Amino acid sequence: MRNDDEKESGMASQPSNPTVHRRQLGAELRRLRKAAGLGIEQVAAELGCSQTRVSRIETGKGRATARPSDVTKLCELYHVTDQQQIDLLLQMLGNSQKRGWWAPYNDVLPSGLEVYVGLESSARTERAWEPLLVHGLLQTPDYARTVFRSGAIHRPSDIDALVHVRLERQKLISRADSPLDLWAILDEAVIRRPLGGADIMRAQLQHLIDMSALPNVVVQVIPNQKGAHPGLWGAFSLLEFEEDAPVVYVDSPGGNLYLEKRADVRRFASIFDLLRATALDPDESAALIRHAAEDMR
Repeated sequence: MRNDDEKESGMASQPSNPTVHRRQLGAELRRLRKAAGLGIEQVAAELGCSQTRVSRIETGKGRATARPSDVTKLCELYHVTDQQQIDLLLQMLGNSQKRGWWAPYNDVLPSGLEVYVGLESSARTERAWEPLLVHGLLQTPDYARTVFRSGAIHRPSDIDALVHVRLERQKLISRADSPLDLWAILDEAVIRRPLGGADIMRAQLQHLIDMSALPNVVVQVIPNQKGAHPGLWGAFSLLEFEEDAPVVYVDSPGGNLYLEKRADVRRFASIFDLLRATALDPDESAALIRHAAEDMR
């Protein structure tokens, strides 16, 4: 790993990301609101909208919900008179409403997942714990297709598009401009479960070994004999950025959860550190993956 601080081949150049601009706009509007000594309920009353909408504008969750008239009104409310500052906020809003590379797939992506794809596309590092499946950025096309076919939540007609999104996401690891640093910890059950059959699983395990050889990818495995550990509660990813605050993403059948409070981020970072200490080191993990591939024969 370096120590420095989901249709589009152009991802390699890391284009402007609307998710990032939404977060930046929301953070600045939140700062201005607090500086003005106003609560969300007061702002909602002035805008004639719900407190939930104001909260979504400030957190940048989902697609952009602010309008130019909202930003102008908020500037008046927050006593912002510098036209240059107002223009910058409006520019952020305009950038936040542009389409990311994943926009053509919003109809097939599970609800809310476009936020995660956008965040991941702009992240500097991703630390992930996966107790059930190979991490999406490390999946082969056949393995990914098997995963999408395994549940009743995806329409068969959408599977090819979902696999395509997954492969596009994987370009983050190999992009020329600041490739994503990925540290993935897997439970041994992940490499022992023959999804799609022995041939597909062997190819997936070899792909894991190949990817773990990259300088910006670390793969560790927690062996079964370790017993109970902090990761038994479920999968999560911790995304860190060059400038924005880190975000914890927790996926579940009931929906996606994004945690940004410092206490939550610290808690999951501590859990990841414990998992990292519990897992085999990268070389031992690669050896275990090779043994698992041999056992598939």
